[in-house]
Amino acid sequence: MAESENAFVPDTSAAIDLHLVGSEALEDWGDMQPRRVRAWLEATGFKAKSGEVMLVPNADGGLECAVVGHGSAQDRARERFCLGGARTRLPAQTYRLQHSLDDLAAQEEALGWALAGYSFHRYRSAKPPTLAQLVAPPSIDIAKISAIAEGESLTRDLINTPASHMGPEDLEAAFLALAERHGAQASITYGDDLLTQNLPLIHAVGRASERIPRLLDMRWGESGPLLTLVGKGVCFDTGGLNLKPGASMGLMKKDMGGAATVLGLAHMIMAQGWKVQLRVLVPAVENAVSGNAMRPGDILLSRKGLSVEINNTDAEGRLVLADALTLADEESPDALICMATLTGAARVALGPDIAPFFTDDPALATAVSAAATRVRDPLWQMPFHPGYESLIEPGIADLDNAPSGGMAGAITAALFLRRFVSASPRFAHFDIYGYQPKTAPARPKGGVGQGARALFDALPEVLGL
Repeated sequence: MAESENAFVPDTSAAIDLHLVGSEALEDWGDMQPRRVRAWLEATGFKAKSGEVMLVPNADGGLECAVVGHGSAQDRARERFCLGGARTRLPAQTYRLQHSLDDLAAQEEALGWALAGYSFHRYRSAKPPTLAQLVAPPSIDIAKISAIAEGESLTRDLINTPASHMGPEDLEAAFLALAERHGAQASITYGDDLLTQNLPLIHAVGRASERIPRLLDMRWGESGPLLTLVGKGVCFDTGGLNLKPGASMGLMKKDMGGAATVLGLAHMIMAQGWKVQLRVLVPAVENAVSGNAMRPGDILLSRKGLSVEINNTDAEGRLVLADALTLADEESPDALICMATLTGAARVALGPDIAPFFTDDPALATAVSAAATRVRDPLWQMPFHPGYESLIEPGIADLDNAPSGGMAGAITAALFLRRFVSASPRFAHFDIYGYQPKTAPARPKGGVGQGARALFDALPEVLGL
């Protein structure tokens, strides 16, 4: 779990100065230090490389100060959370940050410090190590930083938990716990009730599993614009009868990463008390194999009335999202956000670190893109290209869930989802990866949120809050 509540402490005279120094400023900074500090700099060969840590002893053998390298401007442009990366290498004492950062950069480094407290220890007998703490910088909104860090921690925990302990029923438990924490109202539609409530695609994807499919529905807030978040909650994806090979199935515990991310974002919003009417919809299913599994070639009817030809049972995420988006769209929310670990094509196009998003709304696109740059949560807009619409029209049915040809897979999936949204003035779909393939500062290998921080920054502008 994240230890954001332990990351920051009130000011104390016992705090040790922690200097964050860029390589281009190192010489000038050193000139302003006492002679013994300058001598220590020279003796240790400290160059202020990004994340480099230098501990300066005092005359009694204790710690006089600590210095963390902030690298060059080029380093800072390509690397995030330098201070967070250093936190795990500092002695577990209390520090007071000394820096010359602007407010935005200081916020980023403070968030990295909080996120560095995350570790996934559910299955380990050893307790996580005690980490360094920071005197809360006066210019930092610690409540906001903590809300973001806690939301991200929730997302990471949900993704990191294996499917043996994160099936639809477990995702429901996490959903209900979040609702209870914030005083939200939640309702669940289970199993065959999905058919009576006209949610047939969610039922079709999840019916082959002994862990029955369900739709999770949460509402919070009584006034303000209506904001609806929809997250793909496929708790494990075998591929169905179009079975995935073993190598492709190994990370499918993360196929509920969209649900995990919208729950993390929902926590941030509720913790900060936004004046919105928030709704969160999560179709929670397991795509399994059994005698009643949906088959390639089946024709399924959606909540919207559109028929869908199933040409690949492994393209199931867009099916459960289609019914959830239709339900959300029936209220014409002011903003409708969909997040899903949807296509391998998105990873081929942009890699694991950048999530594409799709929207027709110029104001939303501009705000999200600017926020992604501002808060260092990398996103890239991709088009709802109308020239590819014919690819999702198979002829035998209204829509094809898996167009042949292997090209433009992220775009055709986004076009498929857009067919189920007609009344919402602002719709955006995020095709996230939800996984950090190797450890980076404040981002250990494993589950990770993508797009939530950018949306948290952009949505107040979009919604006029």
